Amino acid sequence: MIRTIKTTGLMAATGLATLALMQPAMALDADAFVDRIETVYKAMGTEMSFGTATLSGDTITVDGVTLTIPGEEPMVLDTELTFSGVAEYDDGSYTMDTLSVPDIDMEFGDEHVGHLTLVDMVAEDLWLPPEGDTSAEVLLQLVGRMATGPLTVTRDGAEVIKIDGMEAATEFVYDADDALESLASSLSISNIWADLSTVGEEEPEAGAIITALGLTNISGNITQSMNWTMADGNVVIDEFLFDFADVGALNLTLDIAGFTPAMLDKLYAMQSSDLDPTSEEAQAQQMMAGMEVAQAMTISGVSIRYDDASLAGKLLDMFAAQSGADRAAFVEGLKAMLPAMIAESGIPALADLVVPPVSSFLDDPQSLEVAVKPASPTSVLVLAAAASNPASLIQALGLTVTANQKSK
Repeated sequence: MIRTIKTTGLMAATGLATLALMQPAMALDADAFVDRIETVYKAMGTEMSFGTATLSGDTITVDGVTLTIPGEEPMVLDTELTFSGVAEYDDGSYTMDTLSVPDIDMEFGDEHVGHLTLVDMVAEDLWLPPEGDTSAEVLLQLVGRMATGPLTVTRDGAEVIKIDGMEAATEFVYDADDALESLASSLSISNIWADLSTVGEEEPEAGAIITALGLTNISGNITQSMNWTMADGNVVIDEFLFDFADVGALNLTLDIAGFTPAMLDKLYAMQSSDLDPTSEEAQAQQMMAGMEVAQAMTISGVSIRYDDASLAGKLLDMFAAQSGADRAAFVEGLKAMLPAMIAESGIPALADLVVPPVSSFLDDPQSLEVAVKPASPTSVLVLAAAASNPASLIQALGLTVTANQKSK
């Protein structure tokens, strides 16, 4: 369940009367249900307008929805939405087992006939808080899992994109008072495959590069893992990995603190403001909110790492051929140019930091990593103030650049 009711804790704290209040009500009102969804998501800055809602047992079916995000054109989803296992509680909250939509099977395009299919779309373990409670802490708990089955896109009958499935899931941990203590989320987009051989028909230059690099067919996966504790706003991304066979892997890790639900409350309030986003008052509020976020948030570590699986070597070969040199000579030329290129940044301290590892990577492309790890957690505001002295900022960040080292 997305929100586990701890029976023992509730009985000890508030007695059997409180437990009784959490029992499902006898009747559902389909219109009240969709109204609650609209109210909850409006607090996050998304306007929703649902079509006709009908009730059958504990299933509510809705005839489409229009989504409006500030600054964007409205998006109309003209399809049936089915909420199954809906239960309303005496405190005004709702739970739902699943939200499902019909499979997509559609054609698009003019000159070339495109066909898209996407099946088995579902959201599970859904929750709506009691009326009037739209704090960030409860908004984080709205969905436990979203997933799809295979996605296929064809062009003139030939497959050009395939994905086995997509899944985003979150596990919630609660304290003895049933307040959200932490969450752990994961994302997986599995077995992505794409045929890029037809790109050259519309973009000849891009098509030539794709062919030269041997990227006419690519395949890989995208995965992400994150943990977030509410009390100190500590967000740890252990992995945000784009890993493609015979190309390379790009991974982001992150460790920050101060990103608390209270901070999110202020950001949501700004998003749901009735002020014109382009007005001076709105821009002043955004600036103040940005300063507050920068002061509250601290950085313990950030890293971006690339592990090559032939792409870097192929790029060097291609550029060397275009310059009329062999790869070894081309690489030596690049290495000779590096100090001058770094000098153009006006930050002399970068030369010793960047030139040796990048030169090593050019000689033997295996891995390249840029990492920030301050000696102690440091606020974004302090780091911004240090930016006036780049050498001081590099030291404050604990900035490192390494090449061809094994991943920790």
